[in-house]
Amino acid sequence: MGAAAWEAEVREALCELLGISPQDIFWKRREQKKGRLQYEKLDATRRERAIPEGENRLLVNLADYLDTGLFLDHRDTRRLVGELAAERRVLNLFGYTGSFTVYAARGGARASTTVDLSNTYLDWARRNLDLNAPIPSAIVWSAPTCCASWARPAPIRGRATTSSSWTPPTFSNSKGMHGTLDVARDHPALVRAALALLAPGGTLLFSSNCRTLRLRPAEVRGRASTTSRSRPSPTTSTIGACTSAGG
Repeated sequence: MGAAAWEAEVREALCELLGISPQDIFWKRREQKKGRLQYEKLDATRRERAIPEGENRLLVNLADYLDTGLFLDHRDTRRLVGELAAERRVLNLFGYTGSFTVYAARGGARASTTVDLSNTYLDWARRNLDLNAPIPSAIVWSAPTCCASWARPAPIRGRATTSSSWTPPTFSNSKGMHGTLDVARDHPALVRAALALLAPGGTLLFSSNCRTLRLRPAEVRGRASTTSRSRPSPTTSTIGACTSAGG
């Protein structure tokens, strides 16, 4: 059976099993990109749904992009951010659609800052927060900014954060960046930059679904205690937690 015939058979089976029409099935293909090639926008129909997750509601876009705007394998990490957020200043780098920001605000964060390179995703994050309003938390949005660059000049960033969440992509060659980001290669430098932004006793959550990532704590300089946990699954999440011991 060829790929096209197999796809048609799967679509037919899904319609029969779930009682839905073919128009309600969204079929995506993830392919390895080379060089400066990137995934392009697939559609502009904005087939959005607000889905419940715990106490929160989050927007997913089923049609327009390869990813829907919410990674299910990070739901435990989102809950953890909410549990840690009370009375903390939270920094969400690689903020994407802002689900971590929503959880931090719901968890009682004193303030939060969300940073992402994309105007589209920052707007999506704002709409996610509006969907869950009113949440009593001071929210700050950055201008579209490369997160790796944003984190480098730590002294000019003002008040240190007491909780920081980083969920970088596995790989990025975005036109707004200088060079590329490879999380398996670059995560020690990213963690060092994040630790420089933390107040003494602050907590960094660094999460990735990169299957080849192996955390290298020995390459993270400075006084920090580090723990990690990995969930082996088809979409593996590796989570590292670092606690700053201060200067």
